Amino acid sequence: LQSDLQEEYGHDDRRVLVTSGTSGALVLAMLALVDPGDEVIIFDPYFVMYPALVAMVGGKSVYVDTYPDFRIDLDKVAAAITPKTKLILFNSPANPTGVVADAAAARGLAELAAKHNIALLSDEIYRLFCYDAPLPSPAQWNPETIVVDGFSKSYAVTGWRLGWVHGPAAIIDKMTMLQQYTFVCAPHPLQWAAIAALDVDMSAQAADYSQRRHLILDGLRDAGYEVAPSAGAFYVFPKVPEGRGTGQEFVARAIENDLLIIPGGIFSRRDTHFRISYAASLATIERGLEVLRRLNR
Repeated sequence: LQSDLQEEYGHDDRRVLVTSGTSGALVLAMLALVDPGDEVIIFDPYFVMYPALVAMVGGKSVYVDTYPDFRIDLDKVAAAITPKTKLILFNSPANPTGVVADAAAARGLAELAAKHNIALLSDEIYRLFCYDAPLPSPAQWNPETIVVDGFSKSYAVTGWRLGWVHGPAAIIDKMTMLQQYTFVCAPHPLQWAAIAALDVDMSAQAADYSQRRHLILDGLRDAGYEVAPSAGAFYVFPKVPEGRGTGQEFVARAIENDLLIIPGGIFSRRDTHFRISYAASLATIERGLEVLRRLNR
């Protein structure tokens, strides 16, 4: 991993730490970077764990709204920065929306963080599932960026708890120390398996997911749902149709029809959308789309 990162970024000060899953990496980053009272910028919608992690270390979440297209508005980010801002949490491809930030947004965020001397954490666990173009990482433009990645999603080994984080040596050293007193290490035998996984070409699996992405986006739009383009991960985040209640209410009716989807309020301060995962068989996706068609008639 270290040699691959050196080749990709060419940052002499960039170090890598193998962690107990990407969740473990996020916990360690929060413990290393955020003090009580510090502010952390989070983009709404967000991965469900982010606000809880900020609260766990005594920080304050500052939300930047990205509705309706889930694109990052750099002016909004700049307006959210205060003298107390310590960290920006960035996730692309995004859970729950599947939206991938373009190079202009990634670069703008990297430069904004550097200008204000704010830490920037880029959660790139879905990096291999970018369907239209390679993922632009803010680390390309800001060598101080902390990047979280892992094996769980890319190689379908979520229970193995294998992640990694790379960034400036001073921060990675602190995270290493914290790991020694918390998680200790990622499971050692599985780390050897992960080394072998790095040589496996996953492009065929990514192509299968891209096929499912088109199937579900086309099906949702044909059924009258408003949904932002998904270019990565394996999620879409449609809006609940007008007059069909909140996300929670709509999901309850879906579950009554044996369709499991997640209300948007889990991932947001709004409850107007719902999340679908298309990490499922084509038959399951088709059956789910049929239920959603019925619910919007």
